[in-house]
Amino acid sequence: MKHPDIQIHRKLANQLLHLAQISPNEEICGLISSQDGRIKRCYPIKNSAEQPQHFFLLETKEQITAMTKMRDQGEALFAIYHSHPTAPAQPSSYDLALSSYPEVLHFIISLNTKGILEMRCFKINGNKAYEIPLVMSDDLTIFNSVNNA
Repeated sequence: MKHPDIQIHRKLANQLLHLAQISPNEEICGLISSQDGRIKRCYPIKNSAEQPQHFFLLETKEQITAMTKMRDQGEALFAIYHSHPTAPAQPSSYDLALSSYPEVLHFIISLNTKGILEMRCFKINGNKAYEIPLVMSDDLTIFNSVNNA
């Protein structure tokens, strides 16, 4: 299945990588919004999984708050992101089984690398994941950061 490239602003990529680096022993997670077909904001959300070093679960109240803010600002849910502290940047069997938003993308960041962190994007449909290439952009009109959404 062929998907078009996803244009992501370097500022967003750097923010996601930074969030993963400051929590190297636990999976970080959150939402990414879009507006008018362009990535808009990052909404970090607490990981409420019982074993956050191996899994992620978006904290319910923070997820609802973020989605309400998106709606109020005319944004839509574009992607869910999370990190893998010790695994590759690809969906785990857990990620595939618990994916509940088939219409959104999934950004996965791996800290299990030497030197440069890895971030990849996937569309998950059922128990299958399809990689979508990420293209870095310096176009400031495509991204606004929200650190404490």
